[in-house]
Amino acid sequence: MRKTIHLFASLTAAAVMFAGGAALAQQQTIAIGTGGTGGVYYPLGGGMANVLSKYLPGVQATAEVTGGSVDNLKLIATQPGQIGLSMVDAALDAADGTGKFASGKVPVRTLMILYPNRMHVVSTAARGVTKMADLKGKRVSTGSPGSATEVMAFRVIEAAGLDRDKDMTRERLGVAESGNALKDGKIDAFFWVGGLPTAAVTDVGATPNVKIALVDTAELVDKMNAKYSPIYSKGAIPAKTYPGQDKDNAVAVVQNILVANANMPDDVAYNIVKLFIEKKPELVAVHREAENFDLKNQLKENSPIPFHPGAAKYFNEKGAKL
Repeated sequence: MRKTIHLFASLTAAAVMFAGGAALAQQQTIAIGTGGTGGVYYPLGGGMANVLSKYLPGVQATAEVTGGSVDNLKLIATQPGQIGLSMVDAALDAADGTGKFASGKVPVRTLMILYPNRMHVVSTAARGVTKMADLKGKRVSTGSPGSATEVMAFRVIEAAGLDRDKDMTRERLGVAESGNALKDGKIDAFFWVGGLPTAAVTDVGATPNVKIALVDTAELVDKMNAKYSPIYSKGAIPAKTYPGQDKDNAVAVVQNILVANANMPDDVAYNIVKLFIEKKPELVAVHREAENFDLKNQLKENSPIPFHPGAAKYFNEKGAKL
């Protein structure tokens, strides 16, 4: 009798282990390419990962720290099951096989329009940088190598009539590192393209005895669009967005999009965007830029990258015309 009980227990345990192994084998992992820890992409991507893991059966999602848009586009190029956050200008380069993607095109598709990214050119009053021309001869961070901040920074610098290699000493730091370097006097200014507010910029403004200075870039938009594509617009970082910011900062703006590989299954793409729209309050609780995750913003004119068929199906069901 005891042998029978032991045998039954062993078989039961084996069956449980087999079933558990099968369940694990069927579980899908989705990595979300984000950015550095001091920006908006990373916390927002973490919120997205939580929503997917919580509401999509059999899915475990994670937010991956990356250099930013360029790294995220390279991620989806090699791993079609993953998704990433990207600025439109970097995504267009990836689709066309230009710039940092000269080695080959990426079959990138838009999953959804996220929120507008504002160009920040951040300095302090002590550095004497109040306009783009003041960057000449200065030590400046133009963003990390895998970021779209670097892509857009180069275009802003060019439109301002400056040479990024000859007119300044460049560093290639992420936004958190840039903020710390500015506070420590190791650089005079840094570029950052992100949502509002960005934690690392807030930290600069909140530093005792430091007066933040933000440089206007909106007047350069027409030159940038004339050369690259009509993907930039004029906007503002409203006064008081950051501690010590006394007036509106007129800036160049580019849209953020959630991207995937064209080979992602339609039903997966459909379910991802459905969740991010329907569970928006949970994402807004992570970062207020998620307020822009709205059906009315899902427009072809907001992204030159075609919508993924699965995403388009959901948005069309909700009244969009994609």
